[in-house]
Amino acid sequence: MRTAIYPGSFDPVTLGHQDIIRRAAAVFDRLIVAVMHNQNKTPMFSVEERMEFLRRTTGGLDNVEIASFDGLLADYARRQGACAIIKGLRAVSDFEYEFQMALANRKLNPELDTVFLMTSAEYMYLSSSVVKDIAVHGGSVAGFVPEELVEDIMLRTRKGD
Repeated sequence: MRTAIYPGSFDPVTLGHQDIIRRAAAVFDRLIVAVMHNQNKTPMFSVEERMEFLRRTTGGLDNVEIASFDGLLADYARRQGACAIIKGLRAVSDFEYEFQMALANRKLNPELDTVFLMTSAEYMYLSSSVVKDIAVHGGSVAGFVPEELVEDIMLRTRKGD
């Protein structure tokens, strides 16, 4: 069984993330969408909320699991028996950073490859940061995030949590 891990903060999950998840799930037998704990970021949503958002938006994909982890991705991948890390790329600037990370992960876990999936053209501009900025400034996030999350995201930004 070929297992891949798609790591990210997913704060919140966007239509771009959802696109990468669907496409990666079609290639691998098992896909773990892993919410990372990142001390360098202040998330809008808790890890548990982000995991619940992902569960709600990937329910139709039988080979997708939602998880979270702390520590090194290469170590987590080894523990999960993963052969690949999935990374979505929007622009050349994404590639430069992700290429460095892929090499570091390969050094830490020689059995681990990184698979880069180019984002679909309609999502090239889209990021969780863009979604949060729109929501915080009172704009609608419909068309940027899965439909079932729009209300939750808008409610959070109105409350100022």
